[in-house]
Parts: sequence; C-alpha cells; structure tokens
Amino acid sequence: MTIKFFLFLALTLMPLLAADPPGFVYWPQGAPPADGPKGAKFDNHALGVSHRDHSGLAEVHENQTDIMVVQKGEATLIAGGELVGGKTIRPGELQGSSIKDGVKKTLSPGDVVHISPGMPHQFLLDPGKEITYFVVKVNKP
Repeated sequence: MTIKFFLFLALTLMPLLAADPPGFVYWPQGAPPADGPKGAKFDNHALGVSHRDHSGLAEVHENQTDIMVVQKGEATLIAGGELVGGKTIRPGELQGSSIKDGVKKTLSPGDVVHISPGMPHQFLLDPGKEITYFVVKVNKP
C-alpha cells in the first residue's frame, strides 16, 4: 500500500514541478515575476513591462512595431510628425530631443497603443507622475 501511495503522489505532483515548455511565458496579472527577467524575447517579437517616472527622449524604431497596454499611471504620448535632432543610438534605433508636428494623446490604464515601425514617439510625464505599460515589440519581417 505504501509504494502505491508514493507512486500516486509522485505522478500527481510531477506535472506541478515541471518547468514551463519552451516558448511559453506566464506573467500573473500582467507582470513578470519579481525574481525573474523583466522581458522575454522570441524569434519575431519580444514582451516587456516598462515603467517611467519622468519624460523620455523622442525615439524611432525603424524595424519594430510597438504595441502597448497601459497598466497604471498616466502620461502624454506624442506620436507621428518629425523627430528633432535624431541620432542613431544602435542599428535601427534613433533618439532625438523632441517631435515636431506629432499628435498628443493622454494615456491612462486600459489604453492600447500601436506604433508602426519608423513612427517617432515620445512619453511626456508631469512632475510626480508615473506610467507602467506592457509592451509587445514585433520585428519587421
């Protein structure tokens, strides 16, 4: 009886102890585990959670689409228009001081944003404000 019990117990608990399969990511409540990596990279896309507590530089990703879901906080996003003072910081990535003639959107929790490759974008935060958002970066084929 004891051997059968331990065999049953082992077979019951083994799936619970198994590692996640390759290519599977589970982030409870939309956030990576505190003790794990803050992002996940795959062949044609990457996942991440970004947090900002101050305004950022204007940027352009020449080869990636950004898909963002705001989790908490608020910010102004400027998108489109023309990158001012753009400089290549690494292949396919540019940064500049600001954006000329972009559209402004006020972001808050639940908002979804899609930014196509080559589109300038910049987060502006009022003093004391923060924003956290989940982002999927999809590589251009």
